[in-house]
Amino acid sequence: MESLVSTFVTAAAFIGEAYIRILPFDFLRYALAAGGVHLIVNIALAGVLAQRKIRAEIATTAQMRREFFASMRTVAIFALSGAVFVAGGMELGLVAIDETTAERGWLYFAFNVAALIILHDAWFYWTHRLIHHPKLFRRLHRLHHKSNNPTPWTAYSFDSGEAVINALYLPVALAIIPSSGLAIFVFLLVMIVKNATGHCGYELFPARRNGRPLLDWLTTVTHHDLHHAQAGWNFGLYFTFWDRIMGTEHPHYHERFSEAVRTPLDGSAVAALRMPRAIG
Repeated sequence: MESLVSTFVTAAAFIGEAYIRILPFDFLRYALAAGGVHLIVNIALAGVLAQRKIRAEIATTAQMRREFFASMRTVAIFALSGAVFVAGGMELGLVAIDETTAERGWLYFAFNVAALIILHDAWFYWTHRLIHHPKLFRRLHRLHHKSNNPTPWTAYSFDSGEAVINALYLPVALAIIPSSGLAIFVFLLVMIVKNATGHCGYELFPARRNGRPLLDWLTTVTHHDLHHAQAGWNFGLYFTFWDRIMGTEHPHYHERFSEAVRTPLDGSAVAALRMPRAIG
């Protein structure tokens, strides 16, 4: 019994030590990404991007305050998940993190980052659809959708259950994919920046001359904004293919995107560019 208690105390101390190290990193990752996107896009470039604002309404300060404090709980849950992962998975030898990228080479590093992102997109899509089930939505996902007109601060505005579901992805993925610390860092950076920009309310993605997204296999700001406006569509995070395969992409997505970038889908903008100027 004493041995068991001693083991528990040692494990708790190790988790606590890891938590203290991880918590500031998770907080800074959220604060710098959400705050940076808000400062650059929603404040500094708001005038320049005015024609690309998806909705006319502006989110209230009260909404952004609620999102920030909810996100602090998510940060705490993410940090705890990371601490338990370090204390359990790594110490027990269930998961190994490469000390340097050179151990497997830069080609593997590129594969490593891509695999983490692609698997995360699948995890996000299917868990996202799951928590939209009527029996789960109010308990697990309602808080996020209180931000009907989202802001970059919405990125981590989760109910506790949703935060846990999202936190579980990385430990599961790292048990499958041998990864380096740098690959994990790059993945986490891509994830939070994508999340913050996806909620910013301004269409940042380039468009073709026919009004469609230039890289139509990537989700745009309009793609996710439509999910907040009409919650039964557009569940993907990075890519559009799961929504298209499963028939959950909003049927008017391309029209809404073309409206956000002010380029009509019917080709009139292209035709106007080719019209000869009037003489005299």
